[in-house]
Amino acid sequence: MSAASKNSESADKSAANHAPDHAKGHRERLRARFKKAGVDGVQDYELLELILFRAIPRKDVKPLAKELIAKFGGFPQVIAAPVERLMEVKGVSENVAQELKIVQAAAIKLSQARVLKRPVISSWDALLSYCRAAMADEKTELFRILFLDKKNILIADEVQQRGTVDHTPVYPREVVKRALELGASAIILVHNHPSGDPTPSRADVDMTNQIVKAASALNIRVHDHLVIGHDKHASFKSLGLL
Repeated sequence: MSAASKNSESADKSAANHAPDHAKGHRERLRARFKKAGVDGVQDYELLELILFRAIPRKDVKPLAKELIAKFGGFPQVIAAPVERLMEVKGVSENVAQELKIVQAAAIKLSQARVLKRPVISSWDALLSYCRAAMADEKTELFRILFLDKKNILIADEVQQRGTVDHTPVYPREVVKRALELGASAIILVHNHPSGDPTPSRADVDMTNQIVKAASALNIRVHDHLVIGHDKHASFKSLGLL
C-alpha cells in the first residue's frame, strides 16, 4: 500500500472516530440551549431534532428534521401528519413516526385540559386553540360536539362522526340524543375543512339549521358552529348564520 493510500485510510478512520463525538456534542449543546431558553431558544427543525434524538439515538438527525419541515411546512404539520405520509420520508421508521404521534397526542391533551370543566366564554381562545390542534391538519372531515351545562361549562367533548375529504354524515337526532344523555343544556358544533378554507358550505348551513331545530324543541341551545381550516376558522354566530 502506498504512503498516500495509508494517509487517506488514516484520515477516513480519524473522521469516522470523530463523527460520533461531534454528533454527541451537538445533541448536548442543543439540549442545553433548550433547557436554558425553552421553545423560544430553538428553531422548529431543532425542536424536531430533540424529539428525533429519542427515536434515533446514534445518528445526525438534523438533515431528517429539516427535510420533514420542508415537506410538511412546519413543526405542527409534521407531528400532525398521518403515519403513512411520514414514513414516505427516507429515514422515518415506524418507531420514529410513533414518537411524533406521541408528541401530537400530548399536545392535544394539554390543549384539552385547558378547556374541559371550564366556562367556555372565559376560555374561548383556549377552546379555539384546542380545536385547531385537534382538527386543523386532519385529512378527512371530523364532526365534533362540545357539550355544555347550564353555566356554560364544558362537560364533554366527543367526535361523533368521521367522514371523507369533503363530507361528514351528521344525524340531528343522534346529536340531540347524546346531549340529553349527558344532561347538556347547550352545545357547540365543530368540524374541519381539510381543504384549509373554513368558509361554510351550503350543506354545512342546512345541517346546522336541522340540528338547531331538533335541539330547540328540547330546550337545548346551539351556541355556535365552528369550521376549522388550516390557519383560521369560521364562526356561524359571527357570520350571522346562527
